Amino acid sequence: MTSRRAACYEARVVPVLRLTHIGICVSDLERALRFYRDALGFAVEHQIHVGGEPTDRLLRLRGTDLRAVYLARDGVRVELLAFASPPAPARPPRVFNEPGLTHLSFRVADLDATLAALRAAGERVLDETIVRFPDRGSAACMVVDPDGQLVELLQAPGDPAAPPRAG
Repeated sequence: MTSRRAACYEARVVPVLRLTHIGICVSDLERALRFYRDALGFAVEHQIHVGGEPTDRLLRLRGTDLRAVYLARDGVRVELLAFASPPAPARPPRVFNEPGLTHLSFRVADLDATLAALRAAGERVLDETIVRFPDRGSAACMVVDPDGQLVELLQAPGDPAAPPRAG
């Protein structure tokens, strides 16, 4: 880490509120549910089905059609993502709909301030993924950790511990 970057982090910690969930892309949702729910004891919280915009933008995909199942155990939430489309590539580059860990997600109080702090620290913000939902008072963006792992930053009203789009 450069001394400039280290000094920036010492001056101000990025205002992350909490880890919201760990997303795992799966090739067979029912098989994954048998593992996470039945074998490991995670409880199903809820499911969503999304596709097209703004999901395409946030995930950096086209023609997205996905079902997500949120499971929780011991304060940890896992999101299982099963893509009907687009099909996963046979090999790298690592993209959002490839089976395995897709991203980490953190709830933030102010997305713009968080992105500014990350940019000032020299971190990579994927500006093309910024999506805003003014009617819900929420916004999201992807950033990349130093090793290339995608990290979603999510600003939304309400309880930071609540699952995304629940109820």
